[in-house]
Amino acid sequence: MTRLFWTLGCVFAFLAVAAGAFGAHALRSRIAPDLLGVFETGARYQMYHALALLAVAWAVERWPGAGVAGWAFVAGIVLFSGSLYLLALTGVRWLGAITPLGGVAFLAGWALLAWQAWRGGAPGT
Repeated sequence: MTRLFWTLGCVFAFLAVAAGAFGAHALRSRIAPDLLGVFETGARYQMYHALALLAVAWAVERWPGAGVAGWAFVAGIVLFSGSLYLLALTGVRWLGAITPLGGVAFLAGWALLAWQAWRGGAPGT
C-alpha cells in the first residue's frame, strides 16, 4: 500500500502543477476572474492533499490503518478539486454543490490520520 499511495501522491502532485500552469497561462484570458480563482483553489487543495498522500505512504508503514485516510484524501481530491475544475471550465454552478462533499472527505482524512497516529505506535505494539 505504501507504493500505491506514494504513486498516487506523485501523480496528483504532477497533475496539480499542470492544472496550475494551465490556469495561469491558458485560462487567464478565457474565463472570468472569479472562475479562475475557483480553478486555482482546486489546484491548490489538490497539491496539499497530494502531499498528504505522501505522508500517508509513510504512515501506513507505521500504522496500517492509515490507508483509510489515504482513500479519504483521494476521494476529496476527486470530489473537491474535480468539481471546482468542472465548475470553472463549464460555468455550471450546481457543480459547486459537490465541492463540500470533497471538503468533508479531506476533513475525514485528516481526522483518520490523526486517529491512527494517536492510537498507533510502532508496528507490533
